[in-house]
Amino acid sequence: MRRLTRDPAELLPLKHSTFQVLLALGDGDALHGYAIMQVVSAMTDGREAILPGTLYAALARMVDEGLVTESTPKGDASGGPARRYYQRTSFGRAVARAESERLRALLEVARAQNMFGGPK
Repeated sequence: MRRLTRDPAELLPLKHSTFQVLLALGDGDALHGYAIMQVVSAMTDGREAILPGTLYAALARMVDEGLVTESTPKGDASGGPARRYYQRTSFGRAVARAESERLRALLEVARAQNMFGGPK
């Protein structure tokens, strides 16, 4: 059942995998699961990966929360079961923005405490 939450702050802090997926989906075309895993790896220069079990559990939860929509395009010729494609919703974008702001505030604290080294 889809929750009709409209305040992005109610979902914060996000699970790491949820935030990764929201960023990977961006505002572009819908992506299937394997493509999302590739984007996560590419956007982190290979430093992070999302495993299939984690990804699909996150996507199911995200569909339920209204963060992403799911579709099966007509004419999918993958040869196996029809691929499911996912796209970030406007609510998903608002939640990603709220999480980004939350993390930015923490990053400012880390900078103030010279957590990145360099001259004080």
